[in-house]
Amino acid sequence: MSWTFCSSGAAITKAGANCSTIAKASGAILEAFSTDAEGRICAELHTDFITGYSGLDTGIKYMLSDICSSLIAMNIVSYDMGGYTDRREAETILDVLDDRARAGLKALSPRGNQKLNSVGS
Repeated sequence: MSWTFCSSGAAITKAGANCSTIAKASGAILEAFSTDAEGRICAELHTDFITGYSGLDTGIKYMLSDICSSLIAMNIVSYDMGGYTDRREAETILDVLDDRARAGLKALSPRGNQKLNSVGS
């Protein structure tokens, strides 16, 4: 189920230059983060975007990519904050990523975008 919405590179970039070398080098860790993020998006929005992905509008695909890569990056940052210059740097990155993910989920929610009601049907 993973890597439908975004690439690992997009998530690693969002996690920042000082993110964990272990997390960003482990395919298993990144795949687990991706699977979790994609599942969360589909569950929160009550829509199976994965099955119907190829038929989605380009703008929706970009939004899903932004949300998913932000959620994955949050997990990368949280995995090990030791590489950041201080804990506040990591917390700031987490805050920015959380804001991006929440805004994207809100925009794609059925109340936020009526065009999504037929996706996955």
